[in-house]
Amino acid sequence: MRIERHGGFLVSKIHRLSGRLFARMLREDGIELNPAQGRILFVLWQDDGVPIRELAKRTSLGKSTLTSLLDRLEEAGHVVRERSEADRRIVLVKRTDKDRAAEAAYKHVSKAMADVYYRGLSEAEIAAFERTLERILENLAAAERAREVRWTTRK
Repeated sequence: MRIERHGGFLVSKIHRLSGRLFARMLREDGIELNPAQGRILFVLWQDDGVPIRELAKRTSLGKSTLTSLLDRLEEAGHVVRERSEADRRIVLVKRTDKDRAAEAAYKHVSKAMADVYYRGLSEAEIAAFERTLERILENLAAAERAREVRWTTRK
């Protein structure tokens, strides 16, 4: 008897539900950012002044989605886009003072969200879960790369 696997469906449901919950937690804490904008800012908190192409890669966002999110973040005063002095063709995304001030509050809500995610799980269970997710992500990324290679070679 074959067991139907539904991990992808569960991950999708978790993604949607956690996004709604996280957005509500942010609003309740006075932070007017959506989770996708938070992904962008999280990357910039690790490494400010990231080229747009690299930011798209590190956030797994498409170029048009990223551009739209950056437009809103820029309008809200969280980021600025500047041409690289080393290579004028490259546009860098940089944080603003407003974003630096909001970082602690956003991280506080992120910590609260992690507490909800992992409530009732041991450290060993959390570590095993995250290792499994990393392996799944690697599998998906490899499959996507392989498909892209086939698409680019077919004409």
